[in-house]
Amino acid sequence: MPAAKTTAAAARDGVRAYLAKLPAATRRALQPIRSAIRAALPDATEGISYSILGYRQEGRQIVWCAGWKAHVSLYPVSEAFARAHGIDIGDYETSKGTIKFPLTDLPAPVLVKRLAKARLAEVRRAAALRARS
Repeated sequence: MPAAKTTAAAARDGVRAYLAKLPAATRRALQPIRSAIRAALPDATEGISYSILGYRQEGRQIVWCAGWKAHVSLYPVSEAFARAHGIDIGDYETSKGTIKFPLTDLPAPVLVKRLAKARLAEVRRAAALRARS
């Protein structure tokens, strides 16, 4: 089997194993978040990074998401990041680099898509600056 298929298969297996460990309610809540990220980043690959779900595109990690007992999280997204990109995250709890969505109050997919696209734009800008240096 070619290495690319082996790597892709390993990534799928890692994602399946991660999801299997989550409580059913958390797994259900994480699904629309994952779908919104994949819609916003159609060229990204999903895998496990830092023991949570990660999305990589253009050779760089763009966003991560994780399921917990009472919430799902999106990383690296903070209130300051959202504000800098003109995105209202409402009353969702944030901490340094994390936004938490309670299982009972999930965000609209459009919000997750905007956050993922803003992260991609930020990563691309940073890569362009590094390339110029």
